[in-house]
Amino acid sequence: MTADTLTVHPVPSMGAEDVVVAPDGTVFTGTDDGAIWALDPATGSTRRVADTGGRPLGIELLPDGDLLVCDAKRGVLRVSPANGVVGVLVGEVDGEPMAFCNNAAVAVDGTIWFSDSSLHHGIEQWKDDFVRHTRTGRLLRRDPDGSVDVVLTGLAFANGVALSADESYVAVAECRGRTVVRLWLTGPRAGERDHLVTDLPGYPDNISQGSDGLIWVAVASPVDGIVERLGTAPMLLRRAVTRIPEALQPKPARTIRVQAYGDDGRLVHDIDLPGPERGPGYHMVTGVREHDGRLWLGSLHEPAVAVVDRP
Repeated sequence: MTADTLTVHPVPSMGAEDVVVAPDGTVFTGTDDGAIWALDPATGSTRRVADTGGRPLGIELLPDGDLLVCDAKRGVLRVSPANGVVGVLVGEVDGEPMAFCNNAAVAVDGTIWFSDSSLHHGIEQWKDDFVRHTRTGRLLRRDPDGSVDVVLTGLAFANGVALSADESYVAVAECRGRTVVRLWLTGPRAGERDHLVTDLPGYPDNISQGSDGLIWVAVASPVDGIVERLGTAPMLLRRAVTRIPEALQPKPARTIRVQAYGDDGRLVHDIDLPGPERGPGYHMVTGVREHDGRLWLGSLHEPAVAVVDRP
């Protein structure tokens, strides 16, 4: 693919981190000022439909048309794009607020699977957790009756969450580990944990089940040799790195890359768009949503969402 296949749709605020597409084609995203935006792809117009009062990240559709929003500061929220009402579904776990609610997937029966990236660092300190490699990320489940359980722990910066098309497994991206962990939910392997994919070519962020049944993975940045070496360094050194001036710390490389995997872990699509490294441009794709043959992209660092045709 070439860079000129990418269409960028600006939104009025920074950091349109994730995207979801409603049945009528409306694209929803959330930005760093707490706003939830609705984009009309036909006209490019946007309208502010809600304000979470925090920092919205992962965004999903609920069967009744409301949005499920993972807010890094407030937890799992229900947001009505019709009237802007925001309600908290999960604000704390076992009596403690989540430090970094990140992404979710919603099952047919209403069960919500969601990630908490770190027990120690919030979104403002995401680099600290990433470099220190704390492995305190979690995958959690909220049942339709409102009860919440922790189902996986020890994840290396738990990030994107997706269910397979038949809901036989739930997948969660380990951003720092460069893997997608899979927990089997049905069949003879129910309860077992393995990997859908390992050794990704970069650090995965949000993941999603596409309308094509594939698991789509946003690769926010390619592998960084310094970060990888720090992962095995003494914790004292890792902590020291996060205390040096921001300008001297490791930075995500500029890239536009998403991949898609089948249920057998086979790589089906690898879209690696050139361009940003040669100058200003859209970069750091943190959200991906395949919808009817198109890929909608979100970015933690951009005041825009983007779209490209799926190969």
